[in-house]
Amino acid sequence: MAMAISDKKAAEEIAKILVDYSCKVKRNEKVYISADVLAKPLIQEIYRRVLEKGAYPSLYWNVDGISPIYYDNASEEQLKNFPEVLDFTYKKCSAFMFIRAPVDRMELKNCDQKKIAMRQKTVKPINDIRMKKKWVIFDWPTKTLAKDAKMPFPKYRNFVLSATIQNWKEKSKKWQKIANFLNKSDKIRIVAEGTDLTFSIKDRKAIVGDGTFNMPDGEVFTSMVDDSANGKIKFTYPLRYGGRRISNITLVFKKGKVVKFNSNDNKSLKTMLDTDNGSRRLGELGIGLNPGINKFTDNLLLDEKINGTIHLAVGMAYKDCNGKNESAVHADIVKDMHKGKMFADGKLIYKNGKFLI
Repeated sequence: MAMAISDKKAAEEIAKILVDYSCKVKRNEKVYISADVLAKPLIQEIYRRVLEKGAYPSLYWNVDGISPIYYDNASEEQLKNFPEVLDFTYKKCSAFMFIRAPVDRMELKNCDQKKIAMRQKTVKPINDIRMKKKWVIFDWPTKTLAKDAKMPFPKYRNFVLSATIQNWKEKSKKWQKIANFLNKSDKIRIVAEGTDLTFSIKDRKAIVGDGTFNMPDGEVFTSMVDDSANGKIKFTYPLRYGGRRISNITLVFKKGKVVKFNSNDNKSLKTMLDTDNGSRRLGELGIGLNPGINKFTDNLLLDEKINGTIHLAVGMAYKDCNGKNESAVHADIVKDMHKGKMFADGKLIYKNGKFLI
């Protein structure tokens, strides 16, 4: 169905969703649009629609290859310099749209990971401003993303558009039942191959991912009590972080903190986990529910919504979930649960990728 839609028509449909539904742009609001060049058809429609709303768009184009130049040449003083102009902009804007269309997803691969972590800590206050406002992320289909997903570009494009152009209000009502159940739960236990992990979500708030922050969406997520995680989890899919692709990740928790870990790139994983005091704690439990996303694409925006998966994030916990953990890191790692189980307060609630409640 979606494959027959022209780029212009697809851009019109997606812009309507992002502007009207995800960010609910209103008259006189200032809207920050961060855009990759290949997403031009969509950016043009978003820009037009924001203007039609009587709002004020500010457009910031990203150029591939700039980030490696920065990290290869910036001094420690420059890395720690707080970007006051961007801080002012973020404080003045009401809504944020991040439209990505990557050319090279590995451009930071050879950059110093410690420099990246240092910069993340510097700009964390700015990201905190954005988190309190309206924001959405969308990845315009590119040949790079299609190649990583191991799909022909037309098929990948159709896959993304089909997962995006749908009735999100209807989906939200359906998934809210799961969130309501989790809001009454305390101890969660996840059991699968190489995995037996427990933690508490008591007094945390489960939220439906219904397209108001990510697009496409399709998850229920919450945070956990900071010192409650104990046990081990073996993840199925790789993590892309700081330009690196870290796979075969296993984490062992004791009293809420990662005490042991293993992967194909322990150096990069250790750098991430040692970013700050909160980066070894869990910040999020997410449960993928989008029926239109049924295969791994090597793009977290899609993969954390795969129906029949869960993901855990080390690092920052969302304030909207009553999360407490503070960190410059928020790294989601996805686990397939088609041969797994989840218990809530000793009761089996989820088996082989499906809820039983």
